[in-house]
Amino acid sequence: MIITINNLERNTADDVVTTAHWNASLTDGDYSASAYGTQSFTRDEESPAFIAFDALTEADVVGWLTLDVGLEDNLQAQIDEQKAPTTISGTPWQEDLTEAVSL
Repeated sequence: MIITINNLERNTADDVVTTAHWNASLTDGDYSASAYGTQSFTRDEESPAFIAFDALTEADVVGWLTLDVGLEDNLQAQIDEQKAPTTISGTPWQEDLTEAVSL
C-alpha cells in the first residue's frame, strides 16, 4: 500500500500544520483501488518532535497519520471485487453493442 500526502493545511501565523489530506492506493496487476482521507493535528512548537513547515518531508507527515487497521484489507477487497465481481449492473432491454453491430 502506498500512502501519499496530497495537501497540507497550516496556520498562517506560525506555519503549524493542522490538517493533512492523504491518499492510499494498492495495485495488483491491472487492478487498483484507492482511498482518500484527512487527518487533523494539534502541534506544539515547544515539542521536541516539532518540525518546521519548511523542513517537513512527506515521510514525516505520513508518519503522523493514524490510519484504520483494516485500510489495506479494504483496498484489497475492492481489487478482489474488480477481479471477480459479485454484482453487475444493466437492464434486460438494452442490447449488447457487440450484438447490435453484428446484426
